[in-house]
Amino acid sequence: MAQFVFKLEGVLRHRKNLEQARQRTLAEVQAQLSQLEAQLRALDAQVQATNDDVRQNRLIGKVDVNFLTAHRRFLMATQRRAMEIAQNMGLVQLKLDEARRALAEAAKERKVLEKLRERKHQAWQAELNRKEAAALDEVAMQMSYRRQLENAALSEETR
Repeated sequence: MAQFVFKLEGVLRHRKNLEQARQRTLAEVQAQLSQLEAQLRALDAQVQATNDDVRQNRLIGKVDVNFLTAHRRFLMATQRRAMEIAQNMGLVQLKLDEARRALAEAAKERKVLEKLRERKHQAWQAELNRKEAAALDEVAMQMSYRRQLENAALSEETR
């Protein structure tokens, strides 16, 4: 039986591989963003915990000004670190947008080739069906012709 051969199968396979590579790149960038978000949440939790500790334990009785000054410096350093993380998140978000765009482009290119393959396969199938129908018509005509010859021979014998 005839088998469909798509001449651009190698290109289609390459585009699928390219799309998968871009999916991996997108996943890596998303992991970076998730990691930065986790760092920011951890900093926030740390600040909340130290603030709660200061309110619960350090503001009762004699106030230690040196401790409060150190705590204030800690809060400022943590705030700077949070700003750095936020800036990194902005950069990673840009990378994420670019990775998404690249993935969408790769998927579009793959889908174009798949659509072309589908159309070529349909045309091939239609041609195959047409050839099979023509072959069946030829067989039917030959059988009909033979029957006519046999009927003609029988009618001559009976005369």
